[in-house]
Amino acid sequence: MKTLKFSVLSLLFVASSVFVSCNDDNDEPMVQKPQTITEIAKATPDLSVLVSALVKADLAVTLDKPGEYTVFAPTNAAFTAFLKAKGFADLNAVPVPVLKEVLLNHVLMAKVNAADVATGYVKTMAKGSASATNTLSMYINKGDKVVINGGTANMGATVTAVDIKATNGVIHVVDGVIGLPTIVNAAIANPNFATLVAALTFNPASGFATVLSGTASSPFTVFAPTNAAFTSFLAETKFAGLKEIPADVLETTLKYHVVTGANVESKALTNGMVVKTFADQNITINLTGGAKITDANDRVSNIVAVDVQCSNGIVHAIDKVLLPKF
Repeated sequence: MKTLKFSVLSLLFVASSVFVSCNDDNDEPMVQKPQTITEIAKATPDLSVLVSALVKADLAVTLDKPGEYTVFAPTNAAFTAFLKAKGFADLNAVPVPVLKEVLLNHVLMAKVNAADVATGYVKTMAKGSASATNTLSMYINKGDKVVINGGTANMGATVTAVDIKATNGVIHVVDGVIGLPTIVNAAIANPNFATLVAALTFNPASGFATVLSGTASSPFTVFAPTNAAFTSFLAETKFAGLKEIPADVLETTLKYHVVTGANVESKALTNGMVVKTFADQNITINLTGGAKITDANDRVSNIVAVDVQCSNGIVHAIDKVLLPKF
């Protein structure tokens, strides 16, 4: 994926430091007192709900300690919209374990200034429920604005202010509470999977997109074809577009890219591994000369990106559409 520079969106917040007033007697210059992430949030009125959430989830102390964190901080309005969308009367109605994971999904375990952020996936501190060890992935996309996980319409957010310096990291303000992404959320967030998203949603009656958004049969492992993979597939099969593919053929083909009941990280893939897919047909993993998949028609697809962790499974990107037997 192409790395893009992430430009500064706004000036630093005044709340990033506290100034001690001048001594009236000797007119000494003001002295800047460094603050932690928690202290900055407490000093910023528009982050008061975030502070309440951090306290409730017992994370305020964590972000007050020495370290190197990046926090994407939702505003009060963002929390209000989140609570309404999820049907919670107020912050107190949110179960603490849920609130804690949502908040951790806004935190990176490294200090990343605006100039160093690039388009692509990064790991947050949230675990979700699909994996006990692999933390959730966040997709950052740099366009006219910097968008996280596809923006608020996709349980994501847009960055509205950057580089609020703290002694233990940096804060970037966002306009939405970033939800724990499902497989479908992760696909929508990444423009490189636009054709896959179109294929998943082309036949709503099948309900397959809904399946990959839920937890029934989860966790899932999805080998996700890129846009280029679909372009090659259409040329190979002589279909003019997705609309030309019979609905049952398209659904079976999509299911052939999904493994149910397992969150298979790349480190668990072995050479010669035979995997049964949701389409009730097998694929074979090969690791010689790089990770790749052989489908039922002896066509080979390379695995080009791995371990995009979602709340209900994991995604690995591939460069060719897998084709089952019909």
